[in-house]
This record gives sequence, structure tokens and C-alpha cells, in this order.
Amino acid sequence: MAHEIPADVAAARAEYEARILGLHVPATVRQAAERFGDQPAFSDRFDVPEGETWSTISWAETWEQTQRVAAALVSLGVATGEPVAIMAANRTAHTLADYGAMTAAAVPMSIYNTLAQDQVAFIAGESRPVVVVLEDHDRYQRWERALAEVDSVRHVVMLSDAERVDDPRVMTWADFLAHGDDTSGVEERMERITPDLPATYLYTSGTTGNPKGVVLTHHNVMYEAVSTLDHAGLAGPQRGISYLPLAHIAERVLATYAPPFLGSHVHAIPDPAGLLGALGEVHPTAFFGVPRVWEKIKTGISAKLAEDPDPANQKMVTDAMAAGLAWTQAHEYGNELTPEVETAYKEADEAILAFLRLLLGLDQVQWAASAAAPMPLEVAKFMGGLGLHVYDVYGMTETTGAFTSNGPGAFKLGTVGRPNPGIEVRLADDGEILCRGPVNTPGYHLQEAATRNLVDEDGWIHTGDIGTVDEDGFYSVVDRKKELIITSAGKNIAPSNIENYLKESPVVGHAMALGDDRSYVVAILTLDGEIAPLVAAKMGVEFTDLADLSTKPEIRAMAQAAVDKANERLSRPEQVKAWELLPDEWTAESEELTPTLKLKRRIVKTKYADVVEGLYS
Repeated sequence: MAHEIPADVAAARAEYEARILGLHVPATVRQAAERFGDQPAFSDRFDVPEGETWSTISWAETWEQTQRVAAALVSLGVATGEPVAIMAANRTAHTLADYGAMTAAAVPMSIYNTLAQDQVAFIAGESRPVVVVLEDHDRYQRWERALAEVDSVRHVVMLSDAERVDDPRVMTWADFLAHGDDTSGVEERMERITPDLPATYLYTSGTTGNPKGVVLTHHNVMYEAVSTLDHAGLAGPQRGISYLPLAHIAERVLATYAPPFLGSHVHAIPDPAGLLGALGEVHPTAFFGVPRVWEKIKTGISAKLAEDPDPANQKMVTDAMAAGLAWTQAHEYGNELTPEVETAYKEADEAILAFLRLLLGLDQVQWAASAAAPMPLEVAKFMGGLGLHVYDVYGMTETTGAFTSNGPGAFKLGTVGRPNPGIEVRLADDGEILCRGPVNTPGYHLQEAATRNLVDEDGWIHTGDIGTVDEDGFYSVVDRKKELIITSAGKNIAPSNIENYLKESPVVGHAMALGDDRSYVVAILTLDGEIAPLVAAKMGVEFTDLADLSTKPEIRAMAQAAVDKANERLSRPEQVKAWELLPDEWTAESEELTPTLKLKRRIVKTKYADVVEGLYS
């Protein structure tokens, strides 16, 4: 349906449309090879040469191998628009499979490594991939049911463990590449790529029913990549770390779609647990972390600083971070950086702040960002105290990632920024955030009813998030519309606000607030598996494991203190009246969290229903 676009939005959109005219992902990879040649493009920990810590390929090699992958797929009979599924770790071969599939005018679809057999079978049954690229025997087992039931899969490429599988469709990565020795037909395949051709199907992790495949076109991802880089103020080759699943839209934009534009160098690590070590090696210039990553960094530093027995040192750090926060806040939209604040920050930076950032491996960061859930304000302020501006951005898979952003040009802590260039954003009557623009998905793959629920007749995507917008146009996310707690007294309460306060305690790893149709709010808490044992050891508390630690009076007293401190900052209806500290830890591998460490609220409610009932009895 035709609609009038505000003049400033239309002008910005026209500028970006002109810049990406005729572009698609393979074209940008080819251009990167021409522009950046022997400069490093992708590094990983697989097949590392002796004496090295990373295995690295250049942009020229990336394009050469991308063409081989494309030629191999064509040789194996993959037709235009046919899906190629990938379930693999973050590694160069994963990216090459992705680039190669797009170059063959096929549709790559990275699948979350943690999905169960029935979820994989549903995805495969709906999308009907013709080639599947799998990391190892574990991933093959997750695909066993799908491979038995879905007759579209003609070839299975295994990056390792091929010898452990008795399946005539299986071949090694090397055998697969051998099919691509003749790349003469690749250019013809690239000519079939249109702006509306899907660049990927991204299936949600399926926490509320069957997964839905978000269709993202080459036009979607080109617009998002260019506007994201502009808003971030990034120019020239960057160094980054890829650690979130490549099935997550933020990782795809930052580690797959955007790097060719700048000739950036992406270091992929297969396990997010190795992130802190990788930061110390890579010293990225651009770094994206989900809120939980920033929370862990804050908690880790806080615990280390608290260990220093010298009050003078503690005061020096406290004063320096106060100067750092004042400097950060002076850069916020509408504020003024005075010479006094600048001088105080420079002295604090030279005294200790630069050293702390160096210890973290964040000393060379030009752009740091957070998304996937609202960044707790206290965490953002803590990072600001270190002299790091962490820009909160906001979006979803269905909008190809961020559609509002904070950035060097304008930011406010505690908000998710203003609409990206060329994007329309508004609030519905009930406060739901709506988005319309070139980043909007055309819909869910083969799920028309779900698409109609997502996009209204005027082209607005309904995000499902409740938000606010201030007088300067900065948006804030309150919480998921479906996750707002409505008490028996009719009070609407945002659980994320409560949970963020509770997680400020160094011993609390995760928190979930509940209270739907009840007279008061309760909370389920877990211990931080890394920090809580360190705190306990310092206190002289003896324990055998995390479950035992959760029973110790000293630790439970710290949990109570966290609840009391949170309640001081909450309105009476929001205050936590009862809580329980679980003996379990929730991690990226546990069923309570998504791959990006967000709570699966329905699963937590179901799994711990008896705990919740106990809190209300």
C-alpha cells in the first residue's frame, strides 16, 4: 500500500539506495579482493600453522575460495534459489560456505548449533535444503532425523568426523572443494542474483513454538550493512571477533555482510567461553557484545578491584572511574564537554583507565556496541567509567538487525538511539515499537499467517516490544509486550528492569522476575559460575560445587542484599517480596537461555513451577 514518507527519511533512503544500487553480497566480496588483496580477511583456530596462533586467509584468497565453493555447488546440481543449510562453529569454512552459496545464487541458512533433533527436522522439512554443511559428528546426530525424513538433501559436507558417519551422501570439505576446480561458470551464476533474491533464511531459535524462517534479501542486507557502518562511524579496515552464533543477525551483519565494505579482519572463535582470551590477543577496533557479555566484564573487573586490600588504590580507581563517567556523560547528546572534565579524564586515563582497558583487550576499540536486549544502565555507566562508550542499538532478525542506533554522532545512555537513516519508526497506541523501511523482511518463509501477524497492511513491522521516545527522538525499550507482568491488582510491570538491578550483585548470574496474576512479585536467582566461587573463596566459605555454594548462609545473605538493594530503587508494586537461589547455573548450553544468553521465560516458568509455587505459598 502506498504511503507518504517524511521528506528527511526519503532523502536519506534515496542516498543509501543509490550507494547500494547493483550491489549484492558476492559483488562486495569480489570488490574487497580487488581493493584489499593480500590484507587479512578471516582467521580461525582450525588447521593453525606451526608456530602460529591463528590460521588466516586474505581477501584475495577469500574470493578465490568463495568461487570454488560456488562452483562446487553448481557442479553438484544446486539450482538458483535452492537452500544450503550450515550447522557449524564460527570458522572460516562456515563463512566461505555462506559466501559461496550466495555466489551460486543459492540461499545459505546458518542453523543454531544448539537446536534439538525435532527442531532441526522441522526446519529442514519446511526449507528443504539440497546441501547440508555440518561441523562434526555431534551436528550430524542433530540432523539424523532430518536426513532420514527429508528427501531434498542430496549431499552432506562434513568439516570433520566424516569417517564416523555411514551415509553415502557424506563427503569431506576437501572432497567438496575438489568439485569446484572449474570456476568458469561462477560469473554466470552471479548474474542471476537480484535485489529481491533471498541472501539467507534465518530461523529463530524456536523458544515459543516451531522456529520461523525470516527471509532476508540481498537488498535488505546491503542496506543494513551500509547504514550500520555509517551510523557507527567506521571507516577503513577494522579488527573484530566473531563469537556469537552465525545464525544470529547481529553476527551475520558484523562478521559476514559488513566486513567486505571496509576490508576488515574477522577472528572467529568456536566457543564464546574463549572470548576474554581472544580479546587479549586480537585487541579489536570494533566490538559487539550482548548485554550478558558486558555484565560479565563489569562483574569480573569489580571483583578484581575489590580484592585490592589497599584503600588508596581503591580510591584511585573509584575517582578515576568517576572522571571517566563524567567524560562519557559529557559526550551524550545535548551535553557539553568542558575543559575541566576533559583534563580530569586525561589524568585518570593516564593514571589507570588506559591500563584497565588494555587488560581487557579493549584498548584499541573505536566502536563498541550492545544489542539483543536493553543494556542495563548501570553496566553502561560502568563501561563509561572505563572510558568506553558502549552504544546500545536495537532491532530484530525481521529488520535485518538494528534499525535504531546510538553512535559517535549522537548517543544517550539508557536508550537504544534514534532511527537509522531512511528508516521510519513510531510507537503504536499501546506503546509497541513499529518499524518500516528497506530493512524489513518480506516475511517468514512459507508461513503466511505468521507474516500477517508481523507486518500490517501499511508495511509496519510490529516488534512485540513496548518502548518510549523522548523529546530528542531517542527510543528506549521497556520490555517485551508479551513478557510484561500484570499483577492481580492490574499493575503493569517490566521484569527486565527488576532483573537488571538484581544482576548488579557480583554473585548473581541470572535473575527472573515473576508475578503474572499474582498479588506480588517474586524472583528466581542463579549464581554466577565464575565470580561467585571467587567471592566465596575470598570470604573463606568452604564448598564443594555451585549447588553446595547456593546453600551457604554467607552467599544467601549476599543474594538477600541484592534483593534489598534492588527494592530500594523500585516502586512498591515492583518490589521483590520473595526469592529463591537455585542450585543450577544457566549457561549458553542450558535450556533456560537462548544462544545469545536471553531468558527462555516459558521454559523457566515450566521447569521451576514448583519453586515459584513455593514462593507464593
